[in-house]
Amino acid sequence: MKTKAGNKKVNKAWLHDHINDPYVKLASREGYRARAAYKLKEIDETFGLIKPGYLLVDLGCTPGAWSQYARRKMSPSGAAVGDLNGTIIGLDLLPMEPIEGVTFIQGDFREADVLAQLEQTLQGRQADVVVSDMAPNLSGISSADAARIEHLVELAIEFAQNHMKPQGALVAKVFHGGSYNDVVLRFKAAFDTVKPFKPKASRDRSSETFLVGLGLKRQPGER
Repeated sequence: MKTKAGNKKVNKAWLHDHINDPYVKLASREGYRARAAYKLKEIDETFGLIKPGYLLVDLGCTPGAWSQYARRKMSPSGAAVGDLNGTIIGLDLLPMEPIEGVTFIQGDFREADVLAQLEQTLQGRQADVVVSDMAPNLSGISSADAARIEHLVELAIEFAQNHMKPQGALVAKVFHGGSYNDVVLRFKAAFDTVKPFKPKASRDRSSETFLVGLGLKRQPGER
């Protein structure tokens, strides 16, 4: 019974923080589906990643806040609807309410047939930017969770290496913990420049941060 009472206290505390969160209020006012939009906004404004005319792939896109931000950034007028100068492809295991101009694929990124569907949608084009807000369902077992997190990041890196322009950028959510150093090393092996970044919209108590990889390194055997 103590555990249940403890959980209720935690849930109440989270709900209180969520309701009073300035980014939650801002997202509601500005029509974003989640406060996460402001994480990508700050990353983009810091590194200048998303530009009109670009092809962007949003991995783990549901509920769609990152795609919404990218859609507005690529709109000639910054609007949520209407003209779109660019291409946005989103993918997630969970369903997503449609976003005008965004192509959505529902499926597990770890499955070959879903990856093949994504590749087919690209039609041979290479992405300018790949963003990944993917995160596994955490079990609480640190070694297992670290392996799951690292695997998702590796998939995002491999996708970028195979389907992104050499001068492109990958943004991926990671977590401080058992896998963090290994993930950073994996990024450094794949990209010319790697920048860790924790947006202000990331809650202080959260272990999440983001790695930004800029410019793909040539892999062995490439000319």
